[in-house]
Amino acid sequence: MDGRAPAETESEFQADEPVIWPLPDFEAFYEREFDSVAALAYVLSGSRMASDDLAQEAFLAAYRRWREIGRYDNPGAWVRRVVANRSVSLVRRTLVRSRALIRLGARTESVPEMSPDTVDVWRAIRRLPRRQAQATALYYLHDLSLDGVAAVLDCSVETVRTHLRRARKTLARTLDTQEDTDGR
Repeated sequence: MDGRAPAETESEFQADEPVIWPLPDFEAFYEREFDSVAALAYVLSGSRMASDDLAQEAFLAAYRRWREIGRYDNPGAWVRRVVANRSVSLVRRTLVRSRALIRLGARTESVPEMSPDTVDVWRAIRRLPRRQAQATALYYLHDLSLDGVAAVLDCSVETVRTHLRRARKTLARTLDTQEDTDGR
């Protein structure tokens, strides 16, 4: 390798010239190196699910800069360094999340228990289209005014009214159907 550190910024994804697939050298490089790089990602991250993603991201970074990376003495080392750096970042983010969850778990406050009917209502709300579910939760759970919901969702009050009206109509149909099938 030529001693250069891999770029880990957004600029690595901007090429001066368009890259057209397939690049024969890159394709052979990818096929030859992928399993080994994915194995390294797994060992460093501890996550099978993340390992393929980390390897793919590293190869994508190499692909986008292949005119430069392909000239290195050992482009595989560059890809492995990208995987090593991103694995450290992934592990660091995971630790931060874990610590936050531990701190939150130590709280004495808990989410209040909900009745089965309330659980069913919120399950039905989560199945609504995204904006309808958001408007419904903000309006009913957080008790925001129409203006408040509009401000949070960055839309007009009339749009909020429309989302709520459609949500109520869908929920009435959905929950009525559930009641009929549950024998309530």
